[in-house]
Formats: sequence, C-alpha cells, structure tokens
Amino acid sequence: MAAGLGGVVVLAGICVAGALSGGDDLAVTAPTSTERADTVPILQQATAVQGICYGWTLQAAAEVVSVGSNLGEGVGVEGDPRCPSWVRVVADVTYVSESSESNDYAYVTVEGSADLDPSRLLAVGSGLERFGLTEDVFLDDPGWAVTRAAVSLPLLLAEAGGASPVPVTTATSAAPPPPLPAAGNDLWRDRWGYLLAAAGMLLVTVLLVTVGLVQRRRERAGVVPRARTGAASGRTPGVR
Repeated sequence: MAAGLGGVVVLAGICVAGALSGGDDLAVTAPTSTERADTVPILQQATAVQGICYGWTLQAAAEVVSVGSNLGEGVGVEGDPRCPSWVRVVADVTYVSESSESNDYAYVTVEGSADLDPSRLLAVGSGLERFGLTEDVFLDDPGWAVTRAAVSLPLLLAEAGGASPVPVTTATSAAPPPPLPAAGNDLWRDRWGYLLAAAGMLLVTVLLVTVGLVQRRRERAGVVPRARTGAASGRTPGVR
C-alpha cells in the first residue's frame, strides 16, 4: 500500500514538473552579432548626413534584451549628450505559454527627442509596415526585425519631412570602367577557333585543286602521244 502510494506521488511530481516546464520557448531572441555589426555603420552614415542619432531597443515584457545605435552596440541614444536629437524604435515582445488563453504580442513604437514633431514620429512608426515589419515579423524574428526597423528610420523620417534625405551611393562614384577593346581584338578573341578552322579548310581545298590540275595535265600529256602513234601506223598500210 505504501509502495503504491509512493509511486503515485512520484508520478504526480513528474507531471507537475512537465506542466511547469511546458516545453515552450518563451525567450525573445536578440539580434545576432552580424545583424548588429551591419546595422551600426548604416546608422552612423545617416547621422553624419542628417545630424540625428538613430537606435533600437528590444524588450521582453519590459526587460531590455538588446540596445544599440549609431554610437555602437549596447549604447542607447536617449539621454546621451552626443545626441541632442534622436529617434529610436522600441519593440516589446511577449510570448505566452501554450496553456495560456492569451496570445503572443509585439508592441512597436517609435520615440524621439522633444525637438521632433510627434506627428512625424507617428508617421514613421506607421511606415514600418511598408517594409514588411508587421507584428507577426517581430514575433517570428524579433532580433532581425528591430534592427531592420532601425535602418528604416532615416528614410521614413525624411519622407515625413523631419530630416534631409540620405544620399544613395551609386556606381558613378567609383572609378570609370576601362575602355572596351577594339572590335578586331574581339573578333580574334571570340572566334579565333572558327577562323583557324576556315583557314585550314581553305588550304586543304587549294592543295586538292592543285593536285587535281597536275594530274589532269599529266593524263592529257599521256593521251596525245598514243593518239599520234596510232595515226601514224594507220597511214603505213595505205601507202603500200
């Protein structure tokens, strides 16, 4: 009886532990090192042109998971004396267990310094969906989504009239391409095999024609003497 009761208690403990663990992955993934390293230089370029600092903050139920800006990884823009004017995207992602009746949610806002028009910041936040940065994307890959949103801020703010456009680097700034090679060079380089084959066939044709002419002359030279010999022998009996 005691052994059976002990087994029931152990089994119940295992079930409770499994229920508590739930098997759910509720952790909010931060941006990878590559994503952070790629984002910071883009924000630095925008800051150099527009004079506005840009950054990101990723939170999990109000707990900071990742922060970064044009000042570097792990450095925020708000309250930093180097950034009197700043804009940042804040994404708060919360996952709930499967046993909960609530749904996962992501709350994304765009914040800025006091010198920026709040209506323009609201327009910037609304424009994130144009880049596919919806709530579902922040839930699926919050680290990628928050850095992608950060690099979209300069463009969206410029469209809203809150900053000057960031010039796009084009190929014209690079060294001019080398001049094209002459047409004759292209002809020999691309078709040298065909030209050599044609020259070889022409040479063979000339040789065959030459050999044929020589043989024909020899044949004609042999036929004429035989004809003359026959004619001479035919006149001899007539004389007799």
